[in-house]
Amino acid sequence: MTLPLEGLVAIVTGAGRGLGRAEALELARLGAAVVVNDYGQPGRDGSGEASAGPAEQVAAEIREAGGRAVAHTGDVADSQQASRLVELAVDELGGLDILVNNAGILRDRMVFSMTEGEWDSVIRVHLKGHFNTTHFASAHWRRRSKETGAPVYGRIVNTSSEAFLAGSAGQPNYAAAKGGIVGLTTSTALALAKYGVTANAICPRARTRMTEDVFAGFQEPEDGLDPLAPEHVAPLVGYLASPAAARINGQLLVVHGGMVAIVERPQVQAKFDSKQDTFTYDELDAVLTPHYARRPAGETFAAAEVLGLKREPGGA
Repeated sequence: MTLPLEGLVAIVTGAGRGLGRAEALELARLGAAVVVNDYGQPGRDGSGEASAGPAEQVAAEIREAGGRAVAHTGDVADSQQASRLVELAVDELGGLDILVNNAGILRDRMVFSMTEGEWDSVIRVHLKGHFNTTHFASAHWRRRSKETGAPVYGRIVNTSSEAFLAGSAGQPNYAAAKGGIVGLTTSTALALAKYGVTANAICPRARTRMTEDVFAGFQEPEDGLDPLAPEHVAPLVGYLASPAAARINGQLLVVHGGMVAIVERPQVQAKFDSKQDTFTYDELDAVLTPHYARRPAGETFAAAEVLGLKREPGGA
């Protein structure tokens, strides 16, 4: 039986642990050869002996299971290293068909307490890191398409967050970066569709090393799979990377705990027209003030209700 991703080559960033690791293993299970990216150098084990870093450990796990994988320890937020990541996929594994952007960090603090460094570092790793790999992968696919005169096979899966959707008061840097990733995704989807490439974003909820403080109050169950396990997210990534998802492009999906929710695009809630060529202060006061007086107190553009989404018994 042919596997869904057989013959395809994937890059997964931030794949040494947690969510990225689960995604890399799932893509390999579905037949893809994988470049496992995770920033850092080999460490030392408990005996003081040198040990392989997380990226190489995951790559070795894939190879031991019969798959093909190589490790890359570069920083995707560095343009040259992101370029080398794409080159590695082409040179070592024979091409590039799938890009899963997952690498990220947290530097949580309220906006009035956040330092410039805490802002810059999160925007750099998440948003610039997503851009860098997307830039070099899209240039590769565009060049291939122009050479053949036909669309190519390309899939991009980006990682946003419910922090962007719901508005996370203690994560202004993270929420801004994740919102930016959605904008990058929809722009990329429109730009690359004619070349045969799709781009989608997911908002995963998972217990990982990066989010251990966020979910510290949620205990793991004694039996069964943890609702916050990264393994709940990985199958959706595998599906979006597959030929079956060819018609899914520029979409945002929330996934966790055995549940997938499709987020609708923003819609116009109300519209007002000036009686003159342009609005005056008094006219705006006359239409907007009573409108918002009728709206629920504290309501914003944020969709906090997504945080209440959960799997219902009985399945789809």
